[in-house]
Amino acid sequence: MADVGEVLMSVLSTIRVPKPGDRVHKDECALSFSSPESEGGLYVCMNTFLGFGSQYVDRHYARTGQRAYLHITRTRKTKKEDENNSGSGHPPKKKPTRLAIGIEGGFDVEQELYEEDVKVVILPDRQEVTSEDLATMPDVVRERVSLSMSGIMAADSVSHTLQVQQWDGEVRQESKHAADLKQLDNGVKIPPSGWRCEVCDLQENIWMNLTDGKVLCGRRYFDGSGGNNHALLHFQETGYPLAVKLGTITPDGADVYSYDEDDMVLDSKLPEHLAHFGIDMMTMEKTERTMTELEIAVNQRVGEWEVIQESGTTLKPLFGPGLTGMKNLGNSCYLNSVMQVLFTVPDFQSTYVSNIDKIIGEAPSDPTQDFKTQVAKLGYGLLSGEYSKPAPDPGDENGASEPRGDQIGIAPRMFKALVGRGHPEFSTNRQQDAQEFLLHFINMVERNCRSGPNPSEAFRFLVEEKIVCQQSQKAKYTQRVDYIVQLPVPMDQATNTEELQEAERRREEGDSSAQTVRAQIPFSACMAALSEPEMLTDFWSSAVQAKTSATKTTRFASFPDHLVIQIKKFTFGLDWVPKKLDVSIDVPDTLDLSALRATGQQPGEELLPEVAPPPLMTPDVEVKGILGSHGNEDDDSLYSPLLSPVLDDSTVSQLCEMGFPLEACRKAVYYTGNTGIDAAMNWIMSHMDDPDFSAPLVLPGSSSGPGTTPTESLSEEHLATIVSMGFSRDQATKALRATSNVLDRAVDWIFSHLDDLESMDVSEGGRSAAESEGGRDPPPGPRVRDGPGKYELFAFISHMGTSTMCGHYVCHIKKDQQWVIFNDQKVCASEKPPKDLGYLYFYRRVAD
Repeated sequence: MADVGEVLMSVLSTIRVPKPGDRVHKDECALSFSSPESEGGLYVCMNTFLGFGSQYVDRHYARTGQRAYLHITRTRKTKKEDENNSGSGHPPKKKPTRLAIGIEGGFDVEQELYEEDVKVVILPDRQEVTSEDLATMPDVVRERVSLSMSGIMAADSVSHTLQVQQWDGEVRQESKHAADLKQLDNGVKIPPSGWRCEVCDLQENIWMNLTDGKVLCGRRYFDGSGGNNHALLHFQETGYPLAVKLGTITPDGADVYSYDEDDMVLDSKLPEHLAHFGIDMMTMEKTERTMTELEIAVNQRVGEWEVIQESGTTLKPLFGPGLTGMKNLGNSCYLNSVMQVLFTVPDFQSTYVSNIDKIIGEAPSDPTQDFKTQVAKLGYGLLSGEYSKPAPDPGDENGASEPRGDQIGIAPRMFKALVGRGHPEFSTNRQQDAQEFLLHFINMVERNCRSGPNPSEAFRFLVEEKIVCQQSQKAKYTQRVDYIVQLPVPMDQATNTEELQEAERRREEGDSSAQTVRAQIPFSACMAALSEPEMLTDFWSSAVQAKTSATKTTRFASFPDHLVIQIKKFTFGLDWVPKKLDVSIDVPDTLDLSALRATGQQPGEELLPEVAPPPLMTPDVEVKGILGSHGNEDDDSLYSPLLSPVLDDSTVSQLCEMGFPLEACRKAVYYTGNTGIDAAMNWIMSHMDDPDFSAPLVLPGSSSGPGTTPTESLSEEHLATIVSMGFSRDQATKALRATSNVLDRAVDWIFSHLDDLESMDVSEGGRSAAESEGGRDPPPGPRVRDGPGKYELFAFISHMGTSTMCGHYVCHIKKDQQWVIFNDQKVCASEKPPKDLGYLYFYRRVAD
C-alpha cells in the first residue's frame, strides 16, 4: 500500500476549500438519512462537498473518481443527572418562559452534546489521515488539507441555512400611535383590581382602552373561550387604537395591543398613559397570564399529542417498517402528515421505493437536486424501518422507563428544500395548508413522471359538470380533471342546534364556565350539498342569446383507485376574515358513491349551441370604439371581439388589496359585467376552488387571452415536449399561446383546462360529445383509472388551530386493521381515532 502522504499529495489538486455560496452537506447523506451520528458516520467529498453514508461513499468514488473525503462521526455525550432530578430517570426540562426558539428561555431545539471525531479518508483503501498526521507532512499538503477541513467544519451546512434555528416571537415594535396617543379627560379612574367587562361582566381576559379608559373583554378564541370581542367592537366603533391587558401590568411593562396595527406592540409612554387613568405601574402585580404565556401554553399542548388527539389514553409506541416518525423542521407537520399517507399508497411505494436502486443508479451528479432521488430516499426512509428506533434518552441510563414514542426518525430537510424551492409559501418555515401542499406535490409528480409510471394517477379522476339552461332546457356538458373532492359543510344542517344556541347565549352573558359545544353535521348532509344542483343566476345562454338562470350538477365521470375528500372547514366570516368551522362530522368507514356516477347526454336531450357570448360592453364605450379609430360602419374588418375588455380598475384594485390574485380579480369584474364590488366578490367566493382561478383571463370565443404568443413564434421544442406527453399539436399550441410560450406554465395550464381541450376536440372534429362517445378513441390527455365507486377509509389528516396558517397537523393511518397515529417523531397505536374531526380523508377502492 502506498504511503498515505504520497497518496494525499496525488489527490491534492482535487481538494477544495469551501467558498461563500458553496453548498456543504455535512449533516445528511444525499442518498439516505445517514448522518454523523449514524453508525459509520458521514463522508463529505472534499471536492463537491456532498455527504454520503458509509453504504454510498464507495458508489460516489466509483462514479466520480473523487478519493478524498472528510469523515465526520459524532457520539452523544452522557448527560449528568440534574441536581433536581426527581429520580424518575428524566432530568426536568426548563419550562419555556419566552415565546422563542433556540434562545435562552425559549423552546429547545436540537442542540445535543456530542463528541466529534474528524479525519480525512482516502478511497478506495480507506486510508485515514488525522490532524496529528498532517503535522508531519509537507507544508503544501498540510496547509491545503487543513484549510479544506476547517472550511468544511466552519461552513454552515445546507440544512442549517434552510432551517431557522432561532426565532423570537416576543420581538415587538413600537406602536406608531404611542408617542402622540390622544387620551380623553373624562375623569375615568381604574381600580387596581376587580375588573369586569362593562358590557358582559366577564372577569377574565379584560383590556382597557388607553384613549377613553373603557374596560372591555378581549377576543373570542377558536374554541369559544377567551372573551366576547367587546374591546375589538369598541375599536371598530371609535377608532381608539391601543389597549392594555389588565392583570399583566407590572413595573417591567404590560401587554399592549394595537387594533389598528393588528399586533402586540410596545408603548414607550405606557407609565404616562396608565397614570392618566390612575394606574401606578410601580405598585401593580401580575394576576393574569400574558399573551406570550398563553401562546407558550398552546405551543406546549401542540407538542403533547395525547392532549391534542387522544387525551386520557395511554398510547403504545410502535416501531418497525412503515412506522417511522418524521422530525418537525419548524412548522413542517403539514408535509410530514401528507407524505406519511402518500407512502401508504401502493403506487407511490412501487414507483419510488421498489425502484430505489434503479433511481439512485441513474441519479445525476448532484442527487440533492433530483426530485425522483429525494422522493425515493424519503419513501425508503419511511418504509424500511431502519430509522424507526426509539430515540436515545441520556437521562435514562438504565433503560428502566417505558418508551415514550419518540423515535430517531428522519428529518426531511433535503426533500422539503427541493419541493419548496421557488414557491412563495412552501419554501418558508411558516405553517401551510396540507391540502394545498398535497396538490403542489402531485403537480410536481406529474411534471417529473411524463415518461414512465405516474403514481398520481391513483388519485386522478374526471368530473362531469352538466349545466341546464332553465329557459330553453338545453344542456352543456364539460369534463375536468381533479384529484380531491371538496365537501361543503352545511352549518344549517347541524343536529344539535338547540345546544349550540344555548352555548352561544351563555357565552354572550359572560358565563366563563360554559363548555364549548361543537356543531354536529351529518356526513350525508355534506354529500347532499355536493351533489344537489347549484343555481346559476347570471348564466349566459347561447340558446336564448341572453343571461338567464341555469342549474349546474356535478358528477363523477370516473372513480379513482384512491379518493381524497377535503372537509371545507376554512371559510370567510362576514368581515372577510378567514375562520375555521368547529364541526364534528360522522365520516363513515365505508363509502358508496355509485349513485353519483355521471350519465352523459340523455336520449332526446338537446345541447346548448357552441356560440360565444358577445364581448363585454360597458356603458361608456361605444361599438365604434371597438372598430378602432380608422374603422367605419361599412367596413367591419377591424372589428375584433378579442380586444382587451374595459374593466373597472377601482374594483379590480379593491379585490387585489384583499389578497386575491390579479387575474382572478380581472375575471371576477369581467364575468359580473362591471356591476360592482359585491357581485365580483360573490363570483370570487364561488370560483375560488376552480383549477384555473388564477389563470389569465381568456375571453369567450377566443383561443387565447390578451398578450398571448402568436403561433408562428412558438418554440418547436416546447411543442414537441407537450406532444410527447400525449397531447395533440393543436392542444399544445393552445396551451403555449395562453401562457406566453412558457413551458412549465403551459404544462400547468393544459392539466387544468381539460374541459377546454375536450370542447376543442369536438368542435374540430365536427361531432357532438354524444355522437363520438363510443366511436372514437379516448381523447389525448391525462389518463384516468375507473372502477366501482365503493371505498373504505384508510387514513385521515387532522388539523388543530384557528386557520391553516397556524396550529398543528397529525395523521392517522390504518395499518393491518390497527389505527396508528403519526405525530411527527411519535408513532403510536391509536386507541380513539377522532375520525369525526379530520380535515383530509383518504379512501381506497374495495372490490364488489
